[in-house]
Amino acid sequence: MDLSCFKAYDLRGRVPDQLNPILAEKIGRAYVEITGAKKVIVGYDIRLSSPEIAEALSSGLMAAGADVFDIGLCGTEQVYFATSHYQMDGGIMVTASHNPKDHNGMKMVGPESRPISSDNGLNDIRDRVLEPFFDAAEQGKYETLEVMSAYVDHLLGYIDAGSLKPMTIVCNAGNGGAGLVIDELEQHLPFDFIKVHHEADGHFPNGVPNPILPENRSATADAVLQNGAAMGIAWDGDYDRCFFFDENGRFIEGYYIVGLLADQFLRKTGGGKVIHDPRLTWNTLDLVEAAGGEAIESKTGHAFIKQRMRDEDAVYGGEMSAHHYFRDFAYCDSGMISWLLVAERLCQSGQTLSSLIDARIEAYPASGEINRTISNPPKVIAAIEAKYGVGAKSVSHVDGLSVEFDNWRFNLRMSNTEPVVRLNVEARGDKALMEAKTEELLEEMKRLNV
Repeated sequence: MDLSCFKAYDLRGRVPDQLNPILAEKIGRAYVEITGAKKVIVGYDIRLSSPEIAEALSSGLMAAGADVFDIGLCGTEQVYFATSHYQMDGGIMVTASHNPKDHNGMKMVGPESRPISSDNGLNDIRDRVLEPFFDAAEQGKYETLEVMSAYVDHLLGYIDAGSLKPMTIVCNAGNGGAGLVIDELEQHLPFDFIKVHHEADGHFPNGVPNPILPENRSATADAVLQNGAAMGIAWDGDYDRCFFFDENGRFIEGYYIVGLLADQFLRKTGGGKVIHDPRLTWNTLDLVEAAGGEAIESKTGHAFIKQRMRDEDAVYGGEMSAHHYFRDFAYCDSGMISWLLVAERLCQSGQTLSSLIDARIEAYPASGEINRTISNPPKVIAAIEAKYGVGAKSVSHVDGLSVEFDNWRFNLRMSNTEPVVRLNVEARGDKALMEAKTEELLEEMKRLNV
């Protein structure tokens, strides 16, 4: 049996050769046997194969003795919400996020929506799939569960509705699931939504929803300019990531949104801890300190960020990859809370999004993440450390290699999911220095890659 769909954090593979209903049913059985779960939330995204895979998964869960609570078509964060809100033993979302349309997958959580990844059960579930199964003495029950209304109420609890003012917002669901939530939120908000690629459609007529790809951004940017919108928002297919465009249609790097959300959240809480990844840090550190918070660095990746947030009881966590995590959302990521907080900030401050972001880009210009395929990443990273570590202010290995000087710093790390290394460079108020050092490091990596 091909089990290549099991990855470090979740399951993703091509349908039907890497993931299909037969395997999904076995995964359901294995999930119950490994976790001991008795009550499990199941949801699925807009992909054409999702309902059938979710049905087979549910059959396996019930055959192993677990009750299934089917929340239907939804986003990943609704499975996180329902699992914690209704105090279930676990939850499984059938989704392949932004993978090609012939793929599907699963994201799994345990009690309190704690992530299940390769280091705490996912590999055990994979290995158990290969063994014979026997039905439980008592089969689990099946029922549907309506969570949208409780979920929308929860989302609205993050903002001060009285401070909101009418404004035009472009929203691009990419034909994923986000449009269904926007339609519900719209009834409670004074905003005029311009809806782009709004209808959920697993054929992905406008391409797979992945706004991180530059070629997927023009539809949102153009709509912002055509409609004089205050901002644009775009999501990936299961809308756990949220991307922003300012009123000029400019795509905003996720790094600067982390700082903006940390600042907005700390204004509400009057302090607290904020978790951030090590790739780009100075802007976040600056804003968190100014807002009376404490910034704490964590290894990149949702499982690491969520665990560190629990350990520190952090109010907010952010990754430059557009994942934003919230303590009161079971420490999970939400692509909906994120944009609501930014919209609230625009209303309260009376400022444009570009004016909020421009000063931060000027203070801490950054390269954005640059990926390079390298034949021997550990060797190249070690050689870079040997060269740049000498005379550096600090060298850190929290996640890959971080080297800091007085006026510039960089992070170089291997991808958890692809055969590439990722470079991020930033400087203090000197864009030319940032660009020169980025070029210098890329040349050095190229020279070493032999």
